[in-house]
Amino acid sequence: MIRTNGVVENMDQQSTSPLDEDAQTLGSMGYKQELSRRIGGFSNFAVSFSLVCVLAGGITAFPNALSAGGPFSAAIGWLIGGLFAVVVACSMGQIASAYPTAGGLYHWSSILGGRAWGWTTAWLNLVALIFTTASVDVGAYQIFTNSFLRDLFRIQLAWNSAFSIWGLSVNPCQLLIVLLILFSQALFNHFGIRLTSLLTDFSGYLIFTVTILLTASILFFGTTHNFASIFQFTNNTGQPGGVYPQMRSPLVAFLLGLLFPMYTIAGYDASAHTAEETVNARVAVPRAMLHAVLWSVVLGFAMTISFISVAPDLHALAAAGSQSWFVLFNQLPIPWWLRMTLVTLLVIVNYLCGLAAITSTSRMVYAFARDHGLPFSARLKSVSPTYRTPVTAIWFTALLSFAVTLYSPAFAALSAGSVVFLYISYAMPVGAGLLAEGKTWTSFGPFRLGRLSKPFAMITIAGVLLLIYAGVQPPSDIILNYAVGLGAVLLLLWLLRERRQFQGPPMKQRFEKSKEAGSAMSPQEIEVAISQD
Repeated sequence: MIRTNGVVENMDQQSTSPLDEDAQTLGSMGYKQELSRRIGGFSNFAVSFSLVCVLAGGITAFPNALSAGGPFSAAIGWLIGGLFAVVVACSMGQIASAYPTAGGLYHWSSILGGRAWGWTTAWLNLVALIFTTASVDVGAYQIFTNSFLRDLFRIQLAWNSAFSIWGLSVNPCQLLIVLLILFSQALFNHFGIRLTSLLTDFSGYLIFTVTILLTASILFFGTTHNFASIFQFTNNTGQPGGVYPQMRSPLVAFLLGLLFPMYTIAGYDASAHTAEETVNARVAVPRAMLHAVLWSVVLGFAMTISFISVAPDLHALAAAGSQSWFVLFNQLPIPWWLRMTLVTLLVIVNYLCGLAAITSTSRMVYAFARDHGLPFSARLKSVSPTYRTPVTAIWFTALLSFAVTLYSPAFAALSAGSVVFLYISYAMPVGAGLLAEGKTWTSFGPFRLGRLSKPFAMITIAGVLLLIYAGVQPPSDIILNYAVGLGAVLLLLWLLRERRQFQGPPMKQRFEKSKEAGSAMSPQEIEVAISQD
């Protein structure tokens, strides 16, 4: 026997390998270890850091902030949004430490808030992740065609203008290239988590390197260095050529600018979705999520300051609308070889960001289908005996992501929709945990917030309500139509079918059955009972 921190432990228990402990933890929640558990702590961090990717949203969404509240929205707004993301990551990390499963948000909401709450969380999270995957890959396409081919090599692709089919604006060139991107990303995921984790590990190092190189290059070759301009608030809404065509109040302009950091610093739930493939998940997953957010905040802030400080005319730059960053980058006297290197690396980084998005989304689909929450669940939950990856879920994710890109007229709205739906799905398990903590939720993991738990949960909920308000402002007000339509479909589906058929995770099923019998078991008793089945 040994004593650690006042607790007596058995030496035999300490000799248990981390893989055995992870399998036992998963078994206590009613699941077998089917996926290959080969991801270490850094790899789990890298998959979230790659999906957050300040070189993706930090570039493509920068014009949104500039067209809202000017440089103040882009720079100071980044810090405010980043601090909020840290709070959300801490709240999610506490739950992830208690329930390290591939379903992540869906399982947490189901266990803490009930079947209907978990089922709704799953669908919102799935829609958000599909939008995110599509927007990232279209962003990679845009950087490849606009900066790499057109600006560097003066190559204009044929069939690169959109035309209408059945009310959809179709760009044949975009469809073909995005299809090839998604196909290759799905192929990498198909052939095993080891190959995917190697690529996302490389992506983690690459993001650090390229962000620093890009920031240094812009500062070095910039002709002006007006760092004080980051405190300049300018209401650019309603400006011709800007992202936001309607004039809004200064407060609304500032809230619109917050969509810039929130769109960029999102997707860190990828660490939770790959929990069943991560060694020592109860410790590694919350740590990875928090570190992914913190490093993104620091690197993104430095990069944003470099964009603002070298701009000779911020007002004119905001008028360039969605092309603001490309206009700024092309105006700088950066040598051709360095410009080509930077753009090439940006394309690679954005591609790997999309790869991480496929990884995260497919694991969520697999986990939800495993509990029969999706149509064709029997197929979607299948795992390749050779590669031990959820192959059907991977290709299903790629297909849905491609389908989303067909609706290109509202693509800016879909990008805003990804952050709104994603953060709603983040707030739902956190809100359920706020009500369940100390009552039905008494079993925690190594990562605890203590007295900060409930204040952080309340900040998360309040912040997401503000994001919803900002996300439905023109021209992204089409999101409201999507939300109403999605809500109506989900309500009908739940009332007509899923209310009777969907049982939720095994741990929640056991709790509800014991409650109906008049002797509700504690979470600890449920874990023991399930592990003995």
